[in-house]
Order: sequence, then structure tokens, then C-alpha cells
Amino acid sequence: MDDPNADTEWNDILRAKGILPPKDEKSKDEVEDWYTDVVRAKQEQEQSLDNKTLDELDELEDEQDDRILLEYRQKRMQEMQAAAAKNKFGVVTQISKPDFIREVTEASKEYHVVVHLYQDYIPACKLMNQCLDQLANEFKATKFVKIIADQCIPNYPDRNVPTLLIYGEGDIKANLVGAIQFGGMEMTVRSIRSILARHDAVPAEKVVDPEKEKKKTIYRTQATAALSSDEDDEDDDDRGYY
Repeated sequence: MDDPNADTEWNDILRAKGILPPKDEKSKDEVEDWYTDVVRAKQEQEQSLDNKTLDELDELEDEQDDRILLEYRQKRMQEMQAAAAKNKFGVVTQISKPDFIREVTEASKEYHVVVHLYQDYIPACKLMNQCLDQLANEFKATKFVKIIADQCIPNYPDRNVPTLLIYGEGDIKANLVGAIQFGGMEMTVRSIRSILARHDAVPAEKVVDPEKEKKKTIYRTQATAALSSDEDDEDDDDRGYY
């Protein structure tokens, strides 16, 4: 079959009589223009680079490096700002009953809140406060607060303090009553951290495999012994020259 777009006299007659549609010259021209533009742009880019001196090419490379460095700096700034926004606490804050909803319930919608119900004159509460001070400084993403027990809950019995309340997602997650479960007067930062970690209030402590540590120690000992042996051999060799 003949090409209806071919430039022939017969096709021109058929187009004149309306038997064939007009040639799609516009589409053809658009394709040719597009191809010409692409070729010209490529040639201009190549000529632009070809005409640059080594110093100019180095400058261009430096500009690209600066752009990459700027993007990296912006990314690091965003990461640092996010970390600063998250790690915003670091101390145990004293609150009163009117503050409780704002400082605990509402705040716990964004992060975990640990509340210490205490009495100043009870030794276990004093020890708990000392431990919480260290934990608050270590885990700045968790909010630690303390409140006098019977100011928070009227007639709260002394036998129940220290009490830790753990809040998260706007609600109470754990109610830990009494010193005994923390180790009594033998409680430590580590024992309290372990309990808080079980309720996701702080990150769990990394567990160290004793067998792996033992192997590492043996390896270090063997490596040190081998190194010492090599040094002794070198000393013996040196002594042999005299």
C-alpha cells in the first residue's frame, strides 16, 4: 500500500479532492525541531566543557562539591534539631497536683513520663530520688517528675512509697508500688533502669554475652602474648649482634 503522506503528484491530487487527509506536516516539524534542539543543547554543553581551562573545570567540580557539602550540612542540621527536640529533659522536675494533667497526662502523649510519688522523710524515697537523678540525666528523651505522695493522692499511705507511675500515649502504663520491688535499700540505678525498660520508659540495657566477652579476652591475651614474644625475639636478635 502506498504511503498517503508521500510527496507524490497523485497524492496531491487526492488531497486536493479531499480523498486523502492533509499531510501531518505540523507533527513532523515538531519532531524535527525537538531533535534539533536536543542536538544543539548537547553540542553546546560539550563545547562549553571543551572550552574550559583546567582551573575552570576545577572550579566547576568545587561548586558541585560545595552543593553536596551544603546538602549534607542541611541534613545534619535537621538531624541535630530533631535530636535536640527529642532529648529535651535531663532532670527530675518537681510538680504539684494542679500541674499533673499538663505535666504528666498530656505530656505523655508525646513521650514517656516517669512519676515518683515520695515522702522526704522516708530513706527509700531519698535513695530513689538519687537514682532517678542519674537516670534522668542519662535518658533525656524521657520526662522524670516527682510529687509529694499525699499531695497527689490524699491520704496515700507511707508504706506505698516510693511509688513510680509510668505514663505513655496519654495514659498510665504501670503502677509500681513500694521499695521492695526495686531492691529496697539495696536498689541501684541499674535495677531501676531494668524495671523502667520492661515498661518501655527507657531503652533496654544492652545485654553482653559472657561467652563472647570471654573469647574476646582470650583472643586479646593470646595476641598480646604473641606480640610480646615477637618483641622478645627481636631483643634476642639484637643482643646477638654484640
